Amino acid sequence: MQYGYFDDKAKEYVITRPDTPQSWSNYLGSTEYGAIITNNAGGYGFYQSGARGRFLRLHFNNVPLDQPGRYIYLRDCQSRDYWSASWQPVGKPLDQYQSTCRHGTAYTVIESRYAGIATETTYFVPVGQTFEYWRLKVTNESDRRRELSLFSFCEFTNQWDTYQDQVNLQYSLFIIRGERTANNLLRIAIQDNLTPESGGFFIHDIARHAWMGLVGAPVEGFDTSREAFLGPYRGYHCPLVVERGSCSNSNVYGDNACGSLQTSMTLQPGESRELLVMLGIGDARTTGKKKLSEFGSLERAAVELQRLKDHWHEKLGSLVVETPDEEFNHTVNVWGLYNCLVTFAWSRSASLVYNGERDGLGFRDSVQDILGVTAAIPDEARQRLELMLTGQVSNGGAMPIVKPFEHHPGYETPPAPEEYRSDDCLWFFNAVPAYVGETGDLEFYSKLLPYADKGKASVLGHLRRALEFNLERTGKHGLPCGLLADWNDCLRLGYYGESLFVAFQVRLGLTIYGEIAGRLGKPGEAAWALCEREKLDAAIQACAWDGDWFIWAIGEDGTVYGTKECGEGQVYLNTQVWSVISGAATLKQASRCMQMVKERLATPNGLMLSSPPFVKTPIDVMRAVVFNPGIKENAGIFNHTQGWGVMAECILGHGDQAYAYYRASMPAAYNTRAEIRQSEPYVQGQTTYSVYSPRPGNTRTSWLTGAAAWAYFSATQYILGLCPEYNGLRVDPCIPSGWDGFSALRRFRSHTYRIVVHNPDHVCRGVVRMTVNGHEVSGNLILPSVDGAEQFVEVWLGGK
Repeated sequence: MQYGYFDDKAKEYVITRPDTPQSWSNYLGSTEYGAIITNNAGGYGFYQSGARGRFLRLHFNNVPLDQPGRYIYLRDCQSRDYWSASWQPVGKPLDQYQSTCRHGTAYTVIESRYAGIATETTYFVPVGQTFEYWRLKVTNESDRRRELSLFSFCEFTNQWDTYQDQVNLQYSLFIIRGERTANNLLRIAIQDNLTPESGGFFIHDIARHAWMGLVGAPVEGFDTSREAFLGPYRGYHCPLVVERGSCSNSNVYGDNACGSLQTSMTLQPGESRELLVMLGIGDARTTGKKKLSEFGSLERAAVELQRLKDHWHEKLGSLVVETPDEEFNHTVNVWGLYNCLVTFAWSRSASLVYNGERDGLGFRDSVQDILGVTAAIPDEARQRLELMLTGQVSNGGAMPIVKPFEHHPGYETPPAPEEYRSDDCLWFFNAVPAYVGETGDLEFYSKLLPYADKGKASVLGHLRRALEFNLERTGKHGLPCGLLADWNDCLRLGYYGESLFVAFQVRLGLTIYGEIAGRLGKPGEAAWALCEREKLDAAIQACAWDGDWFIWAIGEDGTVYGTKECGEGQVYLNTQVWSVISGAATLKQASRCMQMVKERLATPNGLMLSSPPFVKTPIDVMRAVVFNPGIKENAGIFNHTQGWGVMAECILGHGDQAYAYYRASMPAAYNTRAEIRQSEPYVQGQTTYSVYSPRPGNTRTSWLTGAAAWAYFSATQYILGLCPEYNGLRVDPCIPSGWDGFSALRRFRSHTYRIVVHNPDHVCRGVVRMTVNGHEVSGNLILPSVDGAEQFVEVWLGGK
């Protein structure tokens, strides 16, 4: 079943029917002022933190998932019928009500038609601002004059800290007040007797404010009390005020606050009118008044919307491709990168599922997220890298969460020894070279940065310390200890149990460190890394190969997990694919273990994390047993890992298999069968139910997931093979043999490269010829442009 389509020209996903299987969402704003909005105008808003800066409320895990939201109610004064400018919350019958939603890059447009009245509402946050616009256009498409009343509505939180707002009600129900100011703005105040918020947004005992204003129509009534607006024993679908046709002019004083401004309009047949609702944070008497004066016109709103589109579309211009697969093009050109940018901004802190339990930047997730955005926003990628490097502790481990809004490098308290995770800082060996390759900024390795707790080191020193952290913590078999957890938080090995996954990460890190040290003229450092890698290789080969695949891990008590003798979790995806990615597997081992991945873990909807599922395994060994079989870490399809499977097959030259794996988990591939996936077909989800569940293909926890970065990274640098390196841009595609080729427009170090790849022999991989501006060049590395002109590159694949 299909609910919408991709409009790549406008860089939008268009939802043509509002009854999507789940609420399909979009993000507005920035990390300063952020918002989530769905195809039915549901969602919430937050300042800096989704957990401690939430000023618009959402009732999580409800039906529907997305209420309340940013609503505009319309009422026909003659018939007394009323509806909303989005299908929900009123929910008129769909044989009478039409709705289209266009999710764009940080804006959403919702159109509706009902009873001869058409509306178009555009929601967005202007670049660099801490307020939002709701721009409404109303058109009379009937053949008679229409008199309408209109009511805006949002529900404010009583305390911006979500725990205080939703749990500690004996406190938060008694600290809010609201009123209409002299200049017709609504003023919402929390703890209004206390010091204003300047200088300490994350302190409880301060005042906080929000405001709402109306432009383009007179304010004829208002409400700031949610209970007065909705009425007792009612809901968002049938507010008493709207049914009655007039606001009550309520000033909330305790209980719960809302923002509603009432106006009216008379429309002749064919006539249209427009107005603006403006909503922001700050005191209405100062900040709100100033913003309304500067930005409060339809003309200024139009300018700001275009500026917003230009701002985001420029980022998406870092890579534009044309391949034979339109769904792949949608993913690479717009939504794959946009998903990465949103995830980079908000980590795992604010969505329709993440409810404030992860406040700040999860260390391991946020380092990996950088991989998806280095080409689009290299400066921001560097800033994030520096922030995360200062979250590394002087012993080489890491703080589990870095909170940008209150991070103090050099003064943080390090985790207790039993709280360290073994993989955290090893992701730097993916992210740091990606940044240097993209920018050519070799000096970055020499920059001095503090550790989280004490001392400082160059970036290269931070990398060395990351390796030493794991090399100093090895088990009886010479493999790195899993500590509290490796990437898989469900794996419980005992502190000194050994993680093969981390062993492969360390091996890759040693290889990369040796290459960096060699480039920096430090042969002693390079020799150290290669010597340590040789010892690790011997340990891996001595204990980790089970004949057909690599094991998972070795417990502290000596139990080996992931062997043929194990009744549950025999084959583990991570150790198979990372044996290839790290270069630890021999060619024979790589071929055999990846064949086992295909036979034992591949499904029509993606690669399962393991198989068979855990049912009887003790929870103190594998916490995945708490999940239903076929979900998340218990033999589910953990989408974070799908890109790794693609990368491993590309490294082996298996383009057809790599692409089959990619399409199996690619959201856009489910656009015409959205009832299977249920989640948005334009962005990644964290987990997909596998064949061990009764609902294979269902996907949950959309948008904020490591799947975004690894899917984009594997698509662009492994399938398309556009790999930035310090010396230039390497072109080494591994594509389906059925493709005739593809073209790409790639921005690299401020220059543009127009690349055309020909595949006349229909092979998967193998560059046999390359020209740059018509001149034959040796190999497949494009040297950085020096004259600034657009470079035209042609590449031919063929059998060697």
